[in-house]
Amino acid sequence: MNGIDALHFAMIECPQLKQNAEGECAMTDWLAEAKTIENELIELRRTIHRHPEGGNEEFVTVELLIKELENCGVETKRLPGTAAIGILKGKYPGPTVALRTDMDALPMQEDTGFPFASEVKGYMHACGHDVHMSALTGAAKLLSAHRDEMHGNVVFLLQPAEENAGGAEKMIQAGALDGVDAVFGAHVNPDLKAGTIGIRYGHFYAVSTRYNVTVHGKGCHGAEPENGIDPLYAACRMCAGLKELTGIHNGRRDVVTVGMIKAGTVRNIIPDTAHFEGILRTMGFENRDMMVSKIYEVIAQVEKETGVKAEVEMMFAYPGVVNHEAETALAQKAAENLLGKENVTVLEKGTMTSEDFGFFLLEKPGSFYHIGVGSPYPIHSPKFNPDESAIAYGAACHAAILSEYLNEHCDQ
Repeated sequence: MNGIDALHFAMIECPQLKQNAEGECAMTDWLAEAKTIENELIELRRTIHRHPEGGNEEFVTVELLIKELENCGVETKRLPGTAAIGILKGKYPGPTVALRTDMDALPMQEDTGFPFASEVKGYMHACGHDVHMSALTGAAKLLSAHRDEMHGNVVFLLQPAEENAGGAEKMIQAGALDGVDAVFGAHVNPDLKAGTIGIRYGHFYAVSTRYNVTVHGKGCHGAEPENGIDPLYAACRMCAGLKELTGIHNGRRDVVTVGMIKAGTVRNIIPDTAHFEGILRTMGFENRDMMVSKIYEVIAQVEKETGVKAEVEMMFAYPGVVNHEAETALAQKAAENLLGKENVTVLEKGTMTSEDFGFFLLEKPGSFYHIGVGSPYPIHSPKFNPDESAIAYGAACHAAILSEYLNEHCDQ
């Protein structure tokens, strides 16, 4: 396994419902139990961090996670590619709830200087997926220790290729959600301190749509522009027009980005073609359809005024994350019971970034929340530095939410 040795965590033996001094039942203190394995979870995160792998290449990573899950009594099943699931079966019948982690790293060079920094040139866990994996593993170990009190089952989704490759959709097609009643997941948030959780109702992450535009003109000598049709000039006008579309529509923010433009080979020749690419982000499918129409309108207007012809390719990417109200309320309740209301923030607005967890929420009810990691640097920074104490909080929060779901739905 390329030098990666799986960690062996001791099972925690204590009942899910304990008798207090008055003989009343009290819920499991997931946080106290998570703290007992905190050092092991941090070491697991550092092991993963040293050996990052790109999307659909998480061969060593998934093997490590599979071994960790199997060591605590979770059955595992491999799916096509580098995807896998773990299945923790409770002693009693009941619903099945899923928890997802992503596994892929970003293609970027780390610049933290940590002794556990990436040993793979050009790759880094700069989006917190190493924290996600460690927190899920911790939750699996906590819940496994209480399987004799569980009414229902937990499925652990080990997902490859979240960054730009849509690994969630492929897992669904492979049957990862078969028999699952609800699904939960989380992402690190560097703006929230460790020990806190961010909850969001409704629209959370944006719908993303990629687009490519090739503008066809007529090349000529730069000294005689009247003999040609300038596609580069037209492309620049299109880009400027698309930039103006960013703003608030129907009460929601939409963002149009042009990230790349290519044209020409020599400074004194007007080229035949110009090409640019970008991405549209909208809060919801309704705004997406409206904004796609506006993009076509901008391009058509420039075509009419300049005489160029444009080929437009629209590619739906991610559906956005829209949390279900009942499951979000359940997650908020469980998190507040665990951490205290003062440490659970109901986020007032969503983010315009993309996250393919939305594919799961199109299939099953569920909720996606944020785990505070208090980093001075943002995600996708080569210096991203999450507070590792957040891992135990994340593991405990996962366990509390999943347990709450099973308890609330065991009679349905």
